[in-house]
Amino acid sequence: MGAILQSLNRTIVAGIVLLVVIIVISGAATSNWIGLGTHAWWAFFFRYLHVLSGVMWIGLLWYFNFVQTPSMPKIPDEQKPAISKVIAPSALFWFRWAALSTVVTGLILASMNGYIGSALALKAPFHAIGIGMWLGLIMAYNVWFIIWPNQKKALGIVQVDADAKAKAAKTAGMTSRINTLLSIPMLYCMVAQQNAGL
Repeated sequence: MGAILQSLNRTIVAGIVLLVVIIVISGAATSNWIGLGTHAWWAFFFRYLHVLSGVMWIGLLWYFNFVQTPSMPKIPDEQKPAISKVIAPSALFWFRWAALSTVVTGLILASMNGYIGSALALKAPFHAIGIGMWLGLIMAYNVWFIIWPNQKKALGIVQVDADAKAKAAKTAGMTSRINTLLSIPMLYCMVAQQNAGL
């Protein structure tokens, strides 16, 4: 077991294997097998990928805002390069690709379920999911076109002078806070459509 848990790749593969085992045991116990060729199963699968991607995206957003940013002033200056040169670039890689994956799987799911146009137009009965989709699209735009370009400057991936670096860090930080603010109603709207509506 230790060998599995010492490697992230092996841990992920083990998680997938465990999922398959649970599906097989559940199917055998209930005689309710997954219909892989059905539209319903593929819609469910894209919903699962959408949720999985969203957990990664919002988890990292909240990590930046609840953990990394408030902790930076407490870290001695000589230790800060470990964050800015190693941890932050890696976290930002997963952050931006999780944002894109969340949007793409969400749009595929909305299309498969036939409500993409109504939701984006905020038509009844898809107000909640539509608001959530628009908030998610705004947040993804912020990730790719405001946060990431400014973080590249702030982290020194793109070389700029000290004033531009400070301005970029502030812009990225404030946009990340805007996304944190938007994430609260966005997550509510995503859940509300299926469970309560608005």
